[in-house]
Amino acid sequence: MRILHVLDHSLPLHSGYTFRTAAILREQRALGWDTEHLTTPRQRGGAASVEQADGWTFQRTPFVPGALSRLPAIGLYLDEMRASAARIHELVRMRRPDIIHAHSPVLNALPALRVGRRHGIPVVYEMRASWEDAAVDHGRTREGSLRYRLSRALESHALRRADAVTTICEGLRADIVSRGITNDRVTVIPNAVDPQAFAFGTPPDEALRQQLGLHGATVIGFAGSFYAYEGLDLLLQAAARLAMRHADLRVLLVGGGPQEAALRDQCRQLNLADRVVFTGRVPHDQVQRYYELIDVLAYPRHSMRLTELVTPLKPLEAMAQGRMFVASDVGGHRELIRDGDNGSLFRAGDAAALAQAIEQLLASRASWDAMRQRARRYVESERNWRRSVAGYKAVYERLVAAASGAGSMPAPLRS
Repeated sequence: MRILHVLDHSLPLHSGYTFRTAAILREQRALGWDTEHLTTPRQRGGAASVEQADGWTFQRTPFVPGALSRLPAIGLYLDEMRASAARIHELVRMRRPDIIHAHSPVLNALPALRVGRRHGIPVVYEMRASWEDAAVDHGRTREGSLRYRLSRALESHALRRADAVTTICEGLRADIVSRGITNDRVTVIPNAVDPQAFAFGTPPDEALRQQLGLHGATVIGFAGSFYAYEGLDLLLQAAARLAMRHADLRVLLVGGGPQEAALRDQCRQLNLADRVVFTGRVPHDQVQRYYELIDVLAYPRHSMRLTELVTPLKPLEAMAQGRMFVASDVGGHRELIRDGDNGSLFRAGDAAALAQAIEQLLASRASWDAMRQRARRYVESERNWRRSVAGYKAVYERLVAAASGAGSMPAPLRS
């Protein structure tokens, strides 16, 4: 089976999106499928049409803005989709895939659908997050605004036209079904991890601990991108409460992002400047060394549509490593975490509740080993990539059989 994946961005960039993609490609190749990989102009990688990254070959879409880009608000998007459609068409003629698999955002789905219809190739649309919610998260629009409503309508249009829809979690499945797509047309391919890629129970690197000034400290921390929805402002508020009772408390923030300056200002306002260590961005293959210095990881995501609907990768990675953590009780976390069994939940948006959850976890170290073992078993048995990616098999085979006349493909809904 030949699958053309159409992607927003890929390796060598590092993000939850690229790590999920790499896992999908690896496991699909293990199933014996032939995969081709195209990124649209949103990769912003320059003029190269092909790039090698981490052993994978990625087709790129070189992009020069055209006349449409001068149109207000939507012009650049139209030019990007025009370029994507041309590149998808080129690869379809060269490779003749059995399936075109377009991954979020909708700007990838629309040109894939156009080319797929032209060549009679079924199109799977994988919605990893809705475009309107991503726009709200990045401050480009407001929920309920005209732009938000138009973005949502465009997303719904693509979902209705796709021959099959996949998504990453039950929260997004419910949202897709609420748009009028029948439940049997939507398949959840859940986020997962490769447990063997994570060392379990590795002792901390004492040289790194000394280098960061954390010797003898109780460390709470976070590793990732500093976006507003991650709730790191709440973590600092909780740390200020805990500092009154724990003289050895330190906060380790690994990564960077748009909120870094605001977080540094908040540290000064809370008199935490000497207790919080900002490492800056760390190479991906070094991140686990920093994880191992943290006693309790925190995932204090704020409640909003994005966090209520979408499951993150980080708690699963923490489980695979045997790291103790607390997480807010937003929907995306509740879908992964069984409170008191494979992790700890606290009331979202409540700094006092976060501080209490951390306090309770620190006071119950005798139970940590049992929780670590339960969490590791959970990812090994339920949330591993091999099991997750196997879910594409039925989706692809049904569409290929229908396209070849061996079955009856359900007609895509038309808007």
